[in-house]
Amino acid sequence: MDKRLISDSQWLSNESLQKLLAVLSADGEQARVVGGAVRNTLLGQAVSDIDIATTTLPQETVRRARRAGFRTAPTGIDHGTVTVIADDRAYEVTTLRSDIETDGRRASVTFGRDWQRDAERRDFTINALYAEADGAVVDLVGGIADLESRTLRFIGDPDLRIREDYLRILRFFRFFAWYGAGRPDAEGLKACARLKDGLGQLSAERVWAELKKLLAATDPSRALLWMRQTGVLTRIVPESEKWGIDLIGPLMETERALGWTPDPLVRLAAMIPPQQERIDTLAERLKLSRAERASLEGWAEANLPPASLDEARFRKLAYRADTKGLSLRLKLALAGARGRAVEDDKALAEAAGFARLLKLLDGWKRPSFPLNGNDLAGLGLKPGKDLGALLATLEDAWIESGFTLNHDALLQRARARLESGR
Repeated sequence: MDKRLISDSQWLSNESLQKLLAVLSADGEQARVVGGAVRNTLLGQAVSDIDIATTTLPQETVRRARRAGFRTAPTGIDHGTVTVIADDRAYEVTTLRSDIETDGRRASVTFGRDWQRDAERRDFTINALYAEADGAVVDLVGGIADLESRTLRFIGDPDLRIREDYLRILRFFRFFAWYGAGRPDAEGLKACARLKDGLGQLSAERVWAELKKLLAATDPSRALLWMRQTGVLTRIVPESEKWGIDLIGPLMETERALGWTPDPLVRLAAMIPPQQERIDTLAERLKLSRAERASLEGWAEANLPPASLDEARFRKLAYRADTKGLSLRLKLALAGARGRAVEDDKALAEAAGFARLLKLLDGWKRPSFPLNGNDLAGLGLKPGKDLGALLATLEDAWIESGFTLNHDALLQRARARLESGR
């Protein structure tokens, strides 16, 4: 066994965590940190969630934690998981277990004390690493070697692991995007391709949550390429089938060059056509949030301005547009132009123009129209169609003035129109 120590990790030395591990390991029981915290520490990456595996049964976990002064919540107690809150930090504590029956979404489990069996029921070797309270890493499935080679590998038979939970197909590509290198494990790829129709058993919320995590990776381009080649991407985002993912590469390069923060929605938009009907279908299928749907709809509706558009006309266009949607449109246009610029000098000029417009938009605040219906009602105009039409006409004039007409000037124009009978 490859022996490693992570004893110098700041999170592991936390007093409450050490106390929790100690109370769960007393009287012949045993508890270890498991999964992402161990994996990320070995990779030198930040640790967020800390999960614990233990031989204590769920009710005993609750009893010991409360006796030690910690609060608990039975978040998944039927499957052996109890959330323990210590110093406002939540730890998911799960009893060692093995699956006795699965349907591709949920599993019936039996609790046990066998660490090898617990490790072998997990998804990937790099996620089945344990750490003792003193920092000694326990590797029962070859996870350390796979971490060193950046290989993402299912534990045991890939088909069996996937049939236990079809979400593992998406997790395979998500973890490859975050931690993999080179080519994904061949047997894992083949299994994902064979069993991709099982994704239809999953809830839309689970699919979108997993895809969003994948798209948040620093560079998900290689993972998306393999998802496309195996047919997995088409299975969950059929809108991408004819549109393709050619823009993803230039988008990644542009993000790196300009220091953009990775945005899953920008990456998703790069793979689908800006067509309202398809976006509505996608939003319904993946159960996107209202904000996510609005951003994509704003992108589809936004007109892409010419790269050479002057500042004054761009501000007028921006006033009428959805700001987030227009920003998304400009970002993708800039990435596309940069991608073509390698062989096209005109594209280089376009890229510069889109970069200029994007900078203008980032620093722009939509002005507030200084007139409202009450102002026109004060001139004797009754609420209704005529008032609305005049207000819209005055707003058009205000926009054309470059937003310079003030309240009094607009009111004067309103009086003049009413007096002239127009």
